[in-house]
Amino acid sequence: MGNPIITQVRKFLHIHQSEFVRDLGRLVAIQSVSTDGRHQKEITQSARLTCQLMRRAGLGDVKMLQIGKSNPYAFGQWLGAPGKPTVFLYAHHDVQPVTAAGWKSPPFKLTARAGRLFGRGACDDKGAIVAELAAIAALLKTTGSLPVNVKMVVEGEEEIGSPNLEAFFTKFRKLIHSDVVVVCDTGNLAAGIPSLTYSLRGHVSALLEVASAQHAVHSGICGGFMPDPALALCVILARLFPGEGKNPLPEQLGALLAVTPEERAAIAGLPGEAQTWRKDFGLLDDVRFANDPELHPYEQIWRQPAVTVQALQASSIQGRSNQILPAAAAAIGYRTVPNQDGQQVIEQLRELLTANPPWNVRVKFTPTGQTAWWTTDPHGPAFAAARRALQAGYGKEPTSIGCGGTIGFIRPLCELFGGAPALLLGIEDPRSNAHAANESLHHGDLIKLMASIAFLFHELTRTTTKP
Repeated sequence: MGNPIITQVRKFLHIHQSEFVRDLGRLVAIQSVSTDGRHQKEITQSARLTCQLMRRAGLGDVKMLQIGKSNPYAFGQWLGAPGKPTVFLYAHHDVQPVTAAGWKSPPFKLTARAGRLFGRGACDDKGAIVAELAAIAALLKTTGSLPVNVKMVVEGEEEIGSPNLEAFFTKFRKLIHSDVVVVCDTGNLAAGIPSLTYSLRGHVSALLEVASAQHAVHSGICGGFMPDPALALCVILARLFPGEGKNPLPEQLGALLAVTPEERAAIAGLPGEAQTWRKDFGLLDDVRFANDPELHPYEQIWRQPAVTVQALQASSIQGRSNQILPAAAAAIGYRTVPNQDGQQVIEQLRELLTANPPWNVRVKFTPTGQTAWWTTDPHGPAFAAARRALQAGYGKEPTSIGCGGTIGFIRPLCELFGGAPALLLGIEDPRSNAHAANESLHHGDLIKLMASIAFLFHELTRTTTKP
């Protein structure tokens, strides 16, 4: 990285980093919550500000796009490098809702504390918007051009499962077609350790409803006689716990893509220890991790299925009374891994959770969503370019990692682009608390990511990929 342009980029990012942090603060201040349907005005405002930041960075043809009644997408591009690769940049401007409990600073006011920047959406995923645009601005303002072509889409529906994204990609296929996909919506192994993600778990969700009567009855009159649907629901949900860290659907075990000896050796060499994880994830004293003791925690998270009870509903604690409720419900999430068939998982969950219910209560199982897993071979020219760029940006050798989360559009988008490679770069780390209270990102890593993306543009010109 002896190129003088790189020196100019580093200097530009250093001089203007406070400006980029202010941009992040402006984005965080907008309550672009997409999950409850009550913040459409703010979501539009967030897309509009993103477009403004795109124009200021130097992108052209900037506009808000929609597909049907979708939340607005922000789009911008720069096509001044004929014959060079075209890079597709993705981020999202919508965020998760906020609960009051646990926040140490106002969630929609970016707050610096102990080397981190706190605020809802700071790391998921408004920090990525700022990082991508800072990289573009750094090159355009110092050299007047980019070494590659760039097309950037910032979505407004990621936190509700991107229900319109595939239709958006199809409708605007010619507009967005690119040679390389770059997504900054994954995590680093730890702060300061750059990471390339090469596998993602999928996700299946369902609603489980249990009913026993037409209305509530007094527990003093009917307790011990009338079946309790909340208790029945708990008994049914316990079927999802066959043992610590084990697959809740044992019949799926044969379907899993095997972890290779090389992958297992690489995982064993990654940094990380139980005490750090306990602190980062807030595990209470004496509470044990739930993973299979025969598996490394990273292998458990990245390559094993997992089930989560996302929500339980019967009655509120504050509104409780001495009654037996007529119904109870639970929302369930199941993380799938490479080679699992999502539809088979749905049917096996249905069979497991509806068969032989306690007291013969009525059980209704309703699938509510399905997103596919993704994996790729983290080798080839594009991945080599990314590793060189991250090495230069962070000053450390990057790691190749899996991710326990889900980004459903990666596979269909790469297929739409004719098998384009996807480079998933991290902005989060284990202390980021995405989706939870005190969401944050590491301030230093934000600047390092900006530099890494700028360096990546240069490194991609050394690949054989052409538009």
